[in-house]
Amino acid sequence: MGWLPVGDSYEISLVDGRVAARSTGRAGGRPLKTLPKALRDDPEVDRLRQLGQWLDRHAAECQARVDAWVVSSLPVPTGLLARVWPDPAWQDALRDLVVLGGDPAESGFLRDVTDSGDLRVVNLDGDTVRLSPATATLPHPVRLPDLADLREFADELDVTQRIEQLHRGTWDRPDNLRPQETTITDFRGTTVPNRLAARAATSGFRVSGSQIRCRVWEAGRTIEAALSFDEDYWDSEATLGALSWAVVDGPTLRLAEVGPVAWSEGMRMATALSGAVTGTGKKA
Repeated sequence: MGWLPVGDSYEISLVDGRVAARSTGRAGGRPLKTLPKALRDDPEVDRLRQLGQWLDRHAAECQARVDAWVVSSLPVPTGLLARVWPDPAWQDALRDLVVLGGDPAESGFLRDVTDSGDLRVVNLDGDTVRLSPATATLPHPVRLPDLADLREFADELDVTQRIEQLHRGTWDRPDNLRPQETTITDFRGTTVPNRLAARAATSGFRVSGSQIRCRVWEAGRTIEAALSFDEDYWDSEATLGALSWAVVDGPTLRLAEVGPVAWSEGMRMATALSGAVTGTGKKA
């Protein structure tokens, strides 16, 4: 944004999300290292500071929404993408994500969205192509058949995704599960210091009672992974219990019934909170 005059001696602006000032006698010069004392309580500075805080919250909300689209591989109307793309916060969250059009074979890194909803993507051949589907999918990495090739090509292009997609840890469901098994016990008994519930909430997981939960939309229903824990508030340690999956407002699932996305996200949650390197599945 531009520089706004404040008083007779300074101009202020948002620089990297923070209020910065410069002397009016140094137009085009570098911002001062610290905000002058005379400006700290100025109403214009306070208004600009509140704007910066709102922009930070807005950017976090955009990233959270796009992350939810990726985790659940939800089809998003391209008309909606066209409306939000001009917003820098939305564009920052969406740019360079792998997007699928109407044909699953049509995939590429999202570079632009036109006013009419056309998508400009860079495909695995290195060509920039235009896709015109009614909806677009930002798929979870376990849904990408060309994941290894996409990861390699992303590294060649020096692509940086603000939302974890290509380099999101993934876990495969084992083939040797017992038919009636409903829980993973690999993490049971693991002691985790430093306020597990607070760390879980900071990581975007939901804490409910003595369980940490994450939800995904898969196969037309909402599935919730739940990791139980027993926290000792006197010494700030928690002991992990079992990991299980259930349909929201429905039955607990047998492990063999858990879909690939729900399995991967549940294992990702438990592994991250336990500090483990690998769990029952395979981390990519």
